[in-house]
This record gives sequence, C-alpha cells and structure tokens, in this order.
Amino acid sequence: MSTLLRRLLVGALIPITLVAGYTWLVLSWSYSSGERAGWVQKFSHKGWLCKTWEGELAMVSVPGTTVEKFLFTVHDPAAVEAINRSMGKRVALHYEEKMGIPTSCFGETRYFVGKVISVDEGQATQRIMPPLPAKP
Repeated sequence: MSTLLRRLLVGALIPITLVAGYTWLVLSWSYSSGERAGWVQKFSHKGWLCKTWEGELAMVSVPGTTVEKFLFTVHDPAAVEAINRSMGKRVALHYEEKMGIPTSCFGETRYFVGKVISVDEGQATQRIMPPLPAKP
C-alpha cells in the first residue's frame, strides 16, 4: 500500500469517526426530559429514505382556550404500539429533548417519546381545574 493511499484512508476515516462519535453523543445525551398530556391527533410513519414515526399531541390547559400542538418523534416499537392503541384518548407522553442532531434521518423533531401513560378523564379534569377561592 502506498503512502499516498494510506494518507487518504486515514484522512477519510478521521472525519467519519468524528461525525459518528458526535452523532452517538447527541443521541445518547438528553438536553431535557419531561411529560406532556393531551390527545394524539396525528401519528404517521413517514420519510423518503429514513422512515420515522412522527406525531402531534393536542394540548389544552383550560377548556375553551387555544389548542397548543406538541410535535414529537417515536423510535421505541412499544411506544409506537401504545400510541396507536390510545388514539382518541387522553395520554401523557414522557419525552427526552435531543439537541444538535446532525440530520433529520433520526426524526423530524427534537422531542423523542419513550413512554406513553393513559390518563383517566377524572384525573385530567382535576389537574386543569383552578383552585377554589378561600371562604371568608
């Protein structure tokens, strides 16, 4: 193997290794995590080359107010199954926010859902009702 060919190989492997390491780091590290509750109103498997599960959660804090949408991505097959079973029901989605992902091939959003929790409607109304005023 000639010296020039060896230098070209090393020169190509170093950037590939750095990009792969960076991608692994941002996908394994979480910037933030939390839960959002609402109704999954859209959930689809989409993408040209890299198929990902993308969804939309409609969140209403107080009845009669404007609906806020939470866009999310799901990789876990168990979470995909749970979301498909709970369409039309109120759920809480546990997510992790990933920052700096180099390509949309891993998902269209930076919010990755890993757990789905069904929320009882009685619990939901108790959470969003304002506290009663104190009696004089």
